[in-house]
This record gives sequence, C-alpha cells and structure tokens, in this order.
Amino acid sequence: MYYDALRTFVAVVEEGNFTKAAEKRLISQPSVSVHIQNLEKEFDTSLFVRSPKQLQLTSTGELLYERAKQILQIYDTAKEEIADHHHSIELELKIGASFTIGEYVLPGLLEKLCKQYPGIRLEVIIGNTDEIIEHVKLFHVDIGLIEGQCNEKSLAVYPFMKDELKIVASHHHPLSLKEMAVEQLQDQVWISREKGSGTRVFLEHVLRSHALKAKNMISISSTHGVKEAVIRNMGLSLLSEYAISREVENHHLSIIPIKDEVFIRKFSYIFSSFGRNKKATETFIQLLNENAPAARGNSES
Repeated sequence: MYYDALRTFVAVVEEGNFTKAAEKRLISQPSVSVHIQNLEKEFDTSLFVRSPKQLQLTSTGELLYERAKQILQIYDTAKEEIADHHHSIELELKIGASFTIGEYVLPGLLEKLCKQYPGIRLEVIIGNTDEIIEHVKLFHVDIGLIEGQCNEKSLAVYPFMKDELKIVASHHHPLSLKEMAVEQLQDQVWISREKGSGTRVFLEHVLRSHALKAKNMISISSTHGVKEAVIRNMGLSLLSEYAISREVENHHLSIIPIKDEVFIRKFSYIFSSFGRNKKATETFIQLLNENAPAARGNSES
C-alpha cells in the first residue's frame, strides 16, 4: 500500500512545495520526489503541473487529494479504534463551528465535556458555514457544527438544536421597539455577515420571501462586528437570540417585534461517513443530543 506516498502527496499539496513537505514529513526532498513518482506511476497520471514559479494540481491530482484525505482518515481511525480497544488512547477532538454556534453555544457544551473528561484535548476552528463544511470534508476537523445548509453528499447532517433569530436595531433607530409586520421593513439598511455565512443566507431568504428591498447591505465578517455596527445605528440586522442576549439585556440593542412571524432555523452537526467512529466524536455527539433533545429532527445526508 502507498500509505507513506499518500501522506507525502497530501503534505506537498498543503505545503505548496516539495521542500516544505519534506520538512513536515521529516524525510529528504529526493524521497518526496520518489513518493510522487511512485503515485504517478501507480495511477498512470500526472499529479502536478510543474513550473519554476508554482506547483499546481492537475485535475486528477485534485481528485486524488480528496480521496487521499479520506483513505488516510480511515487508516488513522482504524489505528485509534485498535488503540482504544487496548485502552491506550487519550480522548482528542477537533471541532469546527460556524460563528454563532462557536462563539455563543459551543463554550457551554465544552464546559460539560471537560467536566466529564478532564483530560480531553480540544481544538476548535471557527469560520462561516461554507468554511466549516470544507474543513469537515477535508478532515481538518472531526465534526462540524453549522447554522446553514449543507448539500455535500459525502457528509451526514443531523439537526440538534433550534435557533430563533430576531430583527434588532439600535435604541436610537426610529423603528426601535415598534411592533410591525415584516412587510413594513422596506428600504432599510441591513448589516449582515459575509456570503457563505448561514446567518447571511437566512437573512437573504427572509428578504426574498417577503419581497423586501434593501436600501443597502453592509457585510461584516464577524458577528461581533455586525452587532457593533447596529449599536452605532448604521442599520438593522437579523441575528440569533443566542448572539444578542447580553446586548438586549444591557439595553445596547433593541428587538423589533414582528407580528405573526417567527424566524426559526436549526443548528446541525456534520461529519464524514468515513471518519465518524472516533470515540471522542461519538462522545461529543451524545452530549449534543442529550443537551438539545427538543431540537433533534430527522437525519439528512
């Protein structure tokens, strides 16, 4: 099996050149070249377009990179399962989370996880929904928590928690605290997260489904930045109740009550069907389900 060659190939792709890949793998640069040549011979294809300035994957190289990540993940999972069987493994978990979940929901879950397993090693990556999907797909993390949609066929998707979003404004905004129909929110300036964010997708859906025209759409790539802009009366926003609870309680933000309308979405966890059987991942999934039983729905894939 070309296990070491696949490891080297993945390192070359992620490091961008043979020299850095050799340093990462603790092998010589000629060994890197031999590994790549062996793979190209095995698959009867060129994996890289070589030029003096850059190293670029061919189309077959891109295909092998994605499959190599899956193969290596299966191999590593098997090693962990065998080690676990012999009671010699320590729990280690890498979690990817979209911003709202990562900043406002996940810390409470991690607190419970650490109390249950004090020695667990945790690493958390926070990004928008599209970024977290990509991290899970490439096995950069063991499990992802997202607030948007996931249509990747290679990933399993399970809702675990409901989230209600609120339209918020500064206390100085003319619409602050005024109850109204959502259709009355025409020609407003909206402050939102960037494209690729689940919150942005949900806002665009609300605007589109109610035929609301935005006077302007200001994008900020952090939830905290969005809240600060709204507090400074730059416009309205639609944000998770988890993200705004402190600001509302401290009278920095006001909720605009909307007649006969509730904005509900689901938080979901996602994982690759190739790598779920890791003990720490299963333990965390159990924690998610136990702490949000009312929000669970039917699985999607």
